[in-house]
Amino acid sequence: MAQYELLLPKMGESVAEATIIKWVKAAGDAIDADESVLEIATDKVDSEVPSPVAGTLVKTLFNEGDVVKVGAVIAIIETEAGAVTAAPALQAPVAVPSAIPGIALTEAISDSPRISNAENRFYSPLVKSIAASEGLAQHELDSIAGSGNDGRVTKNDILNYLSNRKAGTPQTAPTPAVAAAPAPVATAPTTPMAASVSEIKINTPNVTVHAGDEVIEMDRMRKLIADHMVMSKHVSPHVTSFVEADVTNIVRWRERIKKDFEKKEGEKITFTPIFIEALVKTIKDFPMINVSLNGTQIIKRKNINIGMAAALPSGNLIVPVIKNADQMNLIGITKVVNDLANRARNNKLTPDEISGGTYTLTNVGSFGNVMGTPIINQPQVAIMAVGAIRKMPAVIETPDGDMIAIRHKMYLSHSYDHRIVDGALGGQFVRRFADYLEAFDPNRIL
Repeated sequence: MAQYELLLPKMGESVAEATIIKWVKAAGDAIDADESVLEIATDKVDSEVPSPVAGTLVKTLFNEGDVVKVGAVIAIIETEAGAVTAAPALQAPVAVPSAIPGIALTEAISDSPRISNAENRFYSPLVKSIAASEGLAQHELDSIAGSGNDGRVTKNDILNYLSNRKAGTPQTAPTPAVAAAPAPVATAPTTPMAASVSEIKINTPNVTVHAGDEVIEMDRMRKLIADHMVMSKHVSPHVTSFVEADVTNIVRWRERIKKDFEKKEGEKITFTPIFIEALVKTIKDFPMINVSLNGTQIIKRKNINIGMAAALPSGNLIVPVIKNADQMNLIGITKVVNDLANRARNNKLTPDEISGGTYTLTNVGSFGNVMGTPIINQPQVAIMAVGAIRKMPAVIETPDGDMIAIRHKMYLSHSYDHRIVDGALGGQFVRRFADYLEAFDPNRIL
C-alpha cells in the first residue's frame, strides 16, 4: 500500500487560492480515478477537484470554509501501487495587482509571523501578506468588517480598508441588505485618473426590514456579480447606442439547414454563433473596440476573445469566453459555444474559460426582451446586447417601388466606455454589426 498526496490544482494564471466549499468524500470512502473528492470556489468560478488515482481517502487536511493555496496538499489517498507521491515545490511568489495607487503587493510563500488567525476567524495567506506589507497590526486587521464566508476578510475588504485609511475615512461595516461597492481591482499605474477613481466613496442607503419581509442572504456568486457590476458602473461612464437590424435572411437560413446541420455535425446551431461570427468581423473593422484602459494607457488586444453571457439555473450569470474566435469558422464557433454553454449549466467550467475576454455578447432576447442596456464586463470597454427576434411589418424597397412585407427584426444595444470610446466609434460599430447581419447570405453552404 502507498499513499498519494492530493494537491489543490492550478486553476488559472490569476488564481492563487481557493475556498473549500464541500468535501464530497469523507475519510474511509473509496475513490475511483477521476472521481470528484471535493468542491472548491475561487473568485472566478466554482469547480470540482477529482482524484487522479483510485484508492481510499485516508485523511482530509483542511475543513470546509478553509482557504487553501494552489499546490498545497489537501488530502491523503491510500493506493495499492507505487511509492509515496511527493508534492511539487510551491510556485514562486505571485505578484498581486493593487487597487490602491502606488502600492505593489506580493503574495509570500510563507505566512508573516506578525499576523495570525484570530479566534473563530481565518485569514487567507493573501490577506496576511497584504496586511504584513502594509504594516497592519493584528488588532487593526481584526477590526476589519469581512464580507466573505462566515465574515472572512477578503482581498477587496482589506484593500478597501487600506484605501479608506489612506484617505482618512474610517472603516465601517457594510449594510447587510446592500452590498458595498468594492474598490476597482486594476493593474493601473499611479495616475491622477486612477487615484480619483479609487478615492470615491459610495454611500449605500439604509434599508428597513418590515414585518413579513423575507431576508435572503446572497450566495457567493451573486455577491461577486453585485460587486463586479457596481465596480463597472463606478469605473466606466456608460453610453448605449441602438440599431434595428433585419435578420430575415439569418432566420430563414437557419430554419432551412438546422436539421441537416445537427445530423451532420452532431450539434444544434443557434443564433449565437452567427452573432459571434458577425461580431468578429466588426471588431476587425474597428479594432479600437477590442481594447482595455489601464490608467491613461490604451491596451490594444491582439486576440479576439468573445465573452458569452449565460444565465445559470440558479439565476446567476456567468460569462464563458470563446478564445481566438477570429481563428474559427462558423462550425467551430458553434461547437465551442455549445460546449461552454452546456458545461456552464453543469458548473463544469474552469477559471481560464471565464477569463481573458476582450468583448462580450449578451442575449437579452432569450428572456423575451426586445432590448437592454448592458453593463460593461470590466476590463473590457464595450458590450453588445441582442434583443428578441420578432416578426414586424416593414417597408421594402424594390425595383417596382416600395412595398410592405413581414420581416424578422431585432434591436441591437451597444454599451461602451465613454472614456475611450466616443459616440462615433460606438455608433459606427453597432451599425456595422447590423450591416453584417443583414448581409448574411441565405444560400450559404457549410
